[in-house]
Amino acid sequence: MTRSFIAKYSYLSIALIVVFLLLSGSAQAERPFPRSGGPVNDFANVIPPAYEQKIAVISRELLQKTGTALVVVTMPDIGGAEYNDYATRLYKAWGIGKKGEDKGVLIFVTVKERKMRIETGYGVEGILPDGLVGEIRDRYMVPLLKQNKFGEGLLNGTLAVSQIIARDSGVRLTGQMPVKSVKKRRSGLSIFPIILIFIGLMFFSRRRGGSWLLFPLLLLGMGGGGSRYGGGFGGGFGGFGGGFGGFGGGMSGGGGAGGGF
Repeated sequence: MTRSFIAKYSYLSIALIVVFLLLSGSAQAERPFPRSGGPVNDFANVIPPAYEQKIAVISRELLQKTGTALVVVTMPDIGGAEYNDYATRLYKAWGIGKKGEDKGVLIFVTVKERKMRIETGYGVEGILPDGLVGEIRDRYMVPLLKQNKFGEGLLNGTLAVSQIIARDSGVRLTGQMPVKSVKKRRSGLSIFPIILIFIGLMFFSRRRGGSWLLFPLLLLGMGGGGSRYGGGFGGGFGGFGGGFGGFGGGMSGGGGAGGGF
């Protein structure tokens, strides 16, 4: 009798644990997504208004000229969900891109988890293969996201993606500056040739009666250059207002690339 009771109790406990785990997983998987609000959906409130406007204008123009919908989403957190899976499900839930063409891109960031992903629709996987998307992530976005420069990082990613799509479609997007890599690179110059050049110019300047002090000043002037991100965005933005129209039942098979920052 005792053994039978213990066995029944054990089976019941196991069954309850299994049911609890299934319900917990189902609740997490079915956590409702927020409603889409256009090309830029800054639910985490981390994109400055100026950058949000620039991203929105680029996205609208890209959709108008190429038929490809590019959507940016930031979330404060995703409730413990796996970020790649969350981005893929969000893409499908919103239906980014036109149904049947599936030409869409989702640039996704979740702030608390410090994760990001560029999700590509079926229709752009040939233009944006996973390796190229990973390069965009590593060179143009992650270095800025690590510094919490979300506006700059997301704009940089938007520029990189949109320019590749526009080039493939044979169109030109207005108001854009060439996107620049922000990945730190090792200098290809050795210090010794620089020293030799410096000594040579100093000797030459003295023989010609000039001042050798002009050389270091010239070097400083060449290196000043201004901000890497400053300027270049003025004037061309605007003129693509109205509804976005980038949500038409498009599908994604999980293509793209993601990672932490």
